[in-house]
Amino acid sequence: MKKAIVVGATSGIGKGIAQILVDNDYKVGITGRRLNLLEDLKKENPDKYFLKCFDVADTKNISKYLNELTQELSGLDLIVISSGNGDLDEELDFEVEKKTIDVNVTGFTALADWSFNYFKQQKFGHLVAITSIAGLRGNRITPSYSASKAFQMIYLEGLRQKSRKLKYQINITDIRPGLVDTDMAKAEVKFWIASVNKASKQIFKAIKRKRKIVYITKRWILIAVVAKVLPNYIYERIY
Repeated sequence: MKKAIVVGATSGIGKGIAQILVDNDYKVGITGRRLNLLEDLKKENPDKYFLKCFDVADTKNISKYLNELTQELSGLDLIVISSGNGDLDEELDFEVEKKTIDVNVTGFTALADWSFNYFKQQKFGHLVAITSIAGLRGNRITPSYSASKAFQMIYLEGLRQKSRKLKYQINITDIRPGLVDTDMAKAEVKFWIASVNKASKQIFKAIKRKRKIVYITKRWILIAVVAKVLPNYIYERIY
């Protein structure tokens, strides 16, 4: 039986992925800040879920919690980083920006580093992170969120290069969702919005195929292509 950890499994995509993994005969460690939601999820399948409640912004204790959870699972094949934060911030309130950075940059880096080093030691493993199509360009309403997602994308690329240099079987998957029907979908105009179930199923397929970069749902690759090639003067007028 394979073992996985889903960081940020209390709701949304993280919860959906955890449920699909359990349905596919994984033992799954689930983490999040809200203990009651983790406990509710564990009740669905008490023998396959192992929980650890913590905040990824508490970087001093991330290694401790993940080590404990891995020991309970008796190993680790896959970790999915699904925790994230992002709020609309047209007024550019630094406290709002800092909260996003603490989770999406500092916390993410601590999680990714622990994961890569663990897999490096055992010479195999799969690190999956939920980034966002928002990381392709800046956004005046959510500047720190877009910037933090760009950071994650580049960081994952760096880890992929490290894995290739080591010649170990460490796979790095960057999942870039468009709009998914979760609390994180705060755009005023919501088009091509996918259900959590649909997004989670596509993500699981990408995990099984060990894809490097995946847009969820698939049609968002069209927006990604446009975003990458759109000249700055046009993009700035749109946003």
